[in-house]
Amino acid sequence: MTVTGAHAVITGGSSGIGEATALALARRGARVTLLARDPDRLRAAADRIEAALGGAAPVSPVSVGPVSVGTVSVDVADREAVVDGFGGIVAERGEVDVLVTSAGITRPGRFTELSDEVFTSMIDVDYYGTLWPIRAVVPSMIRRGSGSIVAVSSAAAIVGIYGYSAYGAAKFAVRGLTESLRTELAPHGVNVACAYPADVDTPMLAEEEQFKPAETAAIAGSIQPVQPERVAAAIVAGIERGRPEIYADAQSRALARTVATVPGVFRAVFDRRVRSVGPHVR
Repeated sequence: MTVTGAHAVITGGSSGIGEATALALARRGARVTLLARDPDRLRAAADRIEAALGGAAPVSPVSVGPVSVGTVSVDVADREAVVDGFGGIVAERGEVDVLVTSAGITRPGRFTELSDEVFTSMIDVDYYGTLWPIRAVVPSMIRRGSGSIVAVSSAAAIVGIYGYSAYGAAKFAVRGLTESLRTELAPHGVNVACAYPADVDTPMLAEEEQFKPAETAAIAGSIQPVQPERVAAAIVAGIERGRPEIYADAQSRALARTVATVPGVFRAVFDRRVRSVGPHVR
């Protein structure tokens, strides 16, 4: 589908992949609305997007004049708040044509050292925070016979990674959700895609690095994080080309292909790197 003139809603839009994707969509002529919890950070992100576009919308047949980035403060893990938030969005800015669910949190750590609250928060934000916005827009997309949904998962949903038992489980759930939905919604003209970024240079990654076990760092090796703008470009291209899977870098794409064909290869590599760190002693 073309994003020009489309109304795109991006969760987690106040920073990182979400903000970069909103800017990339706006540059293609989409009307964008950002969702996140903090209203001040939301407004700051909207101001940055409007400033980056010079205050004027890209030339398109339906978007003329100053750019106006919508913002809605919503906790995506709160189902009722999401329903109310999307109701307000539709009333004020029109039906949602494109949904990108980018809100998420992560907390790596060894399974026995993570609290129960970490596991529940990963599911609440990373899985339910993806599910509730999707459920809010799907009925309208089916009724209109068109739409595009991109759920931002993670390379940690391609293969299990040491230290990501909480985060990886939630992101695998997102992957399963999108794969099931794709088959259900395709006959209705709605494309569903899952994005699998590896480490991305965002504020969340900086916080994440503080908690990574040595074994996790050994698995990553010398791989450098990609920029959020690169992930955003891949997401926009995936929307426009109707791709079911979106990869922003060659490493993630190669990982997916290898795991799909010879899964034992990467498991052997990961296990060897974990052993290189030595036994973990609490």
